[in-house]
Amino acid sequence: SNGVVHQEAVFAKQRLDESPPSRVLHIRKLPNEVSETEVIALGLPFGKVTNILMLKGKNQAFLELGTEEAAITMVNYYTAVTPQVRNTPVFIQYSNHKELKTDSALNQRAQAVLQAVSAVQDGNSPSSDPGVLDLAPPPSPVLRIIIDNMFYPVTLDVLQQIFSKFGTVMKIITFTKNNQFQALLQFSDPVNAQQAKLSLDGQNIYNSCCTLRIDFSKLVNLNVKYNNDKSRDYTRPDLPTGDGESANKDHSLLGKYTYIFIQLYCFHSYLLPMVTPQSLFTLFGVYGDVQRVKILYNKKDSALIQLSDGNQAQLAMSHLNGQKVFGKVMRVTLSKHQTVALPREGLDDQLLTKDFSGSPLHRFKKPGSKNFQNIFPPSATLHLSNIRDGVGEDDLRLLFSNSGGTVKAFKFFQDRKMSLIQMSSVEEAIQALMDLHNYDMGGNHHLKVSFSKSTI
Repeated sequence: SNGVVHQEAVFAKQRLDESPPSRVLHIRKLPNEVSETEVIALGLPFGKVTNILMLKGKNQAFLELGTEEAAITMVNYYTAVTPQVRNTPVFIQYSNHKELKTDSALNQRAQAVLQAVSAVQDGNSPSSDPGVLDLAPPPSPVLRIIIDNMFYPVTLDVLQQIFSKFGTVMKIITFTKNNQFQALLQFSDPVNAQQAKLSLDGQNIYNSCCTLRIDFSKLVNLNVKYNNDKSRDYTRPDLPTGDGESANKDHSLLGKYTYIFIQLYCFHSYLLPMVTPQSLFTLFGVYGDVQRVKILYNKKDSALIQLSDGNQAQLAMSHLNGQKVFGKVMRVTLSKHQTVALPREGLDDQLLTKDFSGSPLHRFKKPGSKNFQNIFPPSATLHLSNIRDGVGEDDLRLLFSNSGGTVKAFKFFQDRKMSLIQMSSVEEAIQALMDLHNYDMGGNHHLKVSFSKSTI
């Protein structure tokens, strides 16, 4: 039988390699939270990069090069040398798309990054065009960072880790102003500050929370007196720690969310390791407001899911039990646990437990919300709303086919802010909903995805 398996592997490899050359490349297995700039960097040595489409939830991207020759050179080079992003090997192959038809509306952020990157590459500033990011010489090596939607504590170390990908971080000061966590962060060189701002402004540190808002500071140098969890000067390890008072006390906004439940139910559901607390939050969130999710440490195919009340728990159980997720049938039962316990600070290094009690994405928080009338069982047809102006059928078909399924039919509603999209199976629709509900279409438009009772 080994011979047969080997034979099939050879055929599979041939099939992959036989995808004819195209200037659009499909990149898979990207690490989480990777930025456009890092993906563009893979292609820059081979020529001009003309477009990019990131599929954040799928850890994939499409990269379009200026010419087919450049793409062939790139694929040949990376056949010999394993391509890496953030020290993780990634896979690159020709896409069956001949060009990327990403609507500029859907892709403005990426376009801005592309223009900025190519301007830096050409050594000139594109500021002649008012619509493009102005790349005048960066005014300061110091960035002012504000964190929005902070439903999860962000520490000084987390910031150091994220920003040091762009250059040497010398000093960081964190503080709370107007009830918001803010930081000043100094690079050794203003150019690094500019690259970090281009790449990270508007990005989320964690899935759908802790959004970075980044500006240049008026300060050009920071004065750090103490090395502790509020401030740090990496060039002077000898500094005292100050009064030793921990900074985490006032930064953890979690303390502000106190919820009282009349009756609490949790679920036990059996899943696959590919699942994350975020994807379970999104799927079960169709039927109730998920407060906490815990994937079991010793049984990664099982999870506990806590909703706001017993009705929601029943509803989710009746709709989701027996559905196929990631190729496996999911079993959902009421759990004997009344609540999901949060791990002690610093103990959940695999991020298996997540508290969503403060999430802005709860569908049923507002009493009388029309979401209560739109609860339907999982179906192959999905209802999309909050579609951004200028985003067309092709963009949405591309987005949904990239979530690993086949789009069978599509129909816009009159106002083009809503549409129906039909996948080829309920399982594909469930996957697409988990990947693309709350997808950032740019311009503060987050796509809303629900199961539909209609067919197209």
